[in-house]
Formats: sequence, structure tokens, C-alpha cells
Amino acid sequence: MGRRRRSSVGRGHRRARAAGAGALVALAAVLALLAACQLVLPGIAAGRLRAMLSRSGSVRSVSVSAWPAVELLWGRADSVRVAMRSWSSSPRGLHARLAQLGAVGELHATAGVVRVGALVAHRASLVAAGGRVVGEGTVRESDVRDVVPFLRSVVPVTSAGERLVLRGTGSVLGPLGVSVDATVRAAGGALVVSPDAPFGGLVTVTVFSARALQVTGVSATPVRGGFRARVTARLR
Repeated sequence: MGRRRRSSVGRGHRRARAAGAGALVALAAVLALLAACQLVLPGIAAGRLRAMLSRSGSVRSVSVSAWPAVELLWGRADSVRVAMRSWSSSPRGLHARLAQLGAVGELHATAGVVRVGALVAHRASLVAAGGRVVGEGTVRESDVRDVVPFLRSVVPVTSAGERLVLRGTGSVLGPLGVSVDATVRAAGGALVVSPDAPFGGLVTVTVFSARALQVTGVSATPVRGGFRARVTARLR
């Protein structure tokens, strides 16, 4: 009886050790898979993003990070960094790109030249985190004339209260040029510009609008040949 009891106990110990060893092997396999995903998936995601951006511009570099990396399988990422020489899009195409920001923790993007419709910005940057978006770029006088046809020789004169006042030579009343101040502001989630009194209300031009973005303010500082603009917004 004693031998049978000891034999049964021994078999129980062996089974327990075998089960424990199997669990360790399974855990090691899972950890190895996660490690492989961590090494491989960010590169795959960066490659796909580079290919997509290349359709609209010239890409310098793209990096994607996520922890754990398996989040990337569901289209989520902790951070994305993009550097481009140039990027252009229609307002509709920009909406599609902005709609994807909700799945990214932080985005840092730069571009030598950005074109969205008629709007052009040089040495542009975009930072998005927590639903807040901040874009900066240098706007040249020639770029302003393309977007706001009633102003030329434009310079920023004041920037306060999330509004920007530009001063330039206006042609609101025809070919006769007069000095005109125009206010750039957020209105209905878009960025608009209109001449101040006594011409206020005669002309209002939408400078920028995207359904995925609600513009909240604008400011600027003068630079040679134009001004450096900063636009704040929130994802809708």
C-alpha cells in the first residue's frame, strides 16, 4: 500500500512539473511573438504610411511607435513622426487624413511646402495630441494674393484674442487701391478673412475649412516677405 501511495504521489508531482513546464513554454512563445511584433509591426506601419503619403508629396522620413505594437493591427499608434519635402491635397483629401488622427496619440509632422487647395504654407509643421491640433507655417505675400484677391502688399499689424489683423492695399471698390485692414478669424469652425470697416461685410473669403477640424484661433508674426502664421484647432 505504501509503495502504491508513493508511486501515485510521484506521478502527481511529475504531472505538475510537466504542466508547469508546458505553461512556461507557452508563456515564452507568447513573449517571443510579442517581441517579434514589437520589432516588425512599426516598420510595416511606417512603410504603409510612407507609401500613402508618397501619393501626395515627397517624403523624407516616417516613424511609427506603439506599445504594445499589436495595437497597430487595429490601426492605433502611440506616436507618428513625419518629415516631408512637400505635400499637397484638396480640402476633401485633407479631411480624410485628419479623420485618421483620432487613432494616433501624438502626431508631429513637418513639410517644406504644404498646399491645400489655394492655400500655401512654407516650412510648415503640425502637432496633434489629445484632440488638439496646432499648425504653423510661413505665408508669403504672393500666397495671400492667391487666397485673398482683394488684398496685396499684406503685413500683419495686430495679433490678439485668437484673431489676426492684416493690412494691405485693397481693391474692394474696383481698380482704385486703398489701404485696407482685414481680420482673419475662426467662424463656424473655418478660417475666414474679411475687410474691416467701412468695407466690412462686403467680402468674406474662407481661407481654410475641413469637416474633421474645428478652427479655434489664429495668430502671426511678421517675417521677411510675409508672416509666420499659427492656427489652433480641435478634432471634431
